[in-house]
Amino acid sequence: MFFSIALIAYLTDRLFGEFTFIRHPIVLMGNFITSFEKRFYAPTIIRGFWLVFWLLACVLALVYPITLIDNPWILGIIASTGIASKMLYDSVHDVLTDPKSIRYLVSRDTENLSPSDINKAAIETYAENLSDGVIAPLFYLLLFGLVGLFVYKAINTLDSMVGYRNDRYERFGKVSARLDDIANYIPSRITAIIILILFGRLGKFVQTWRYGALHESPNAGYPIAAMALSLGLSLGGPTSYFGKIKEKPYFGEGKRDISAEDVRRALALQWKLDTLVVIVLAAGVLA
Repeated sequence: MFFSIALIAYLTDRLFGEFTFIRHPIVLMGNFITSFEKRFYAPTIIRGFWLVFWLLACVLALVYPITLIDNPWILGIIASTGIASKMLYDSVHDVLTDPKSIRYLVSRDTENLSPSDINKAAIETYAENLSDGVIAPLFYLLLFGLVGLFVYKAINTLDSMVGYRNDRYERFGKVSARLDDIANYIPSRITAIIILILFGRLGKFVQTWRYGALHESPNAGYPIAAMALSLGLSLGGPTSYFGKIKEKPYFGEGKRDISAEDVRRALALQWKLDTLVVIVLAAGVLA
């Protein structure tokens, strides 16, 4: 049944995207995190642990009763809210017509980015979020059903809001960040392999693993490296965060001047990915 739910969820997301007439589950999770932080924040690991505990407990309490519905169409439509394939594609594509929209997609400083830096950021966020927004949710949906999907989304949302290494969140967000590292370990590597396969660059497997391991994150580097090597680009490099330059390594072996055409080449992966996902899920349903 999980394959049926996943297929319905993926197709629903690709066709309709986000449902604007409801409060999105991720928004509700974000509201919970913000409220908890305002009331109970302390720069300690234990306080951050309680944030994780109560959010996951609430998600389990709300989602598990829904799983008792014996209707894959209803469950699939609900599950589609945990997949962000259409939103990711549309958001990155929007950068081609409105470069300033990159500020909505990345955490780096965007005020003084050159056109090449904007295009590089767009490709990096597309590659990294193929894992966080598409492959990982499907992975946990197939393994554990609706509960697995939304527990993963809760962990990912926690990391995106408090999983930073700065004075405020270094300790408070540590549990969130480590859980996210664990949850994304397998999906990020699956995503990298999928990127290489769909671009016909599986021969770059060894280089992908070598460059991927250079990233500060144990996971983000692999899909970024796979995308860079598939397109003949060098992504990464020095990047400004919160007014400070971080000396990030380069990922890939190609040109560093990234054009809008390179963004289009990256986005050309989408129809291939759609085809692969639908074929795999449909095969799972038939099996």
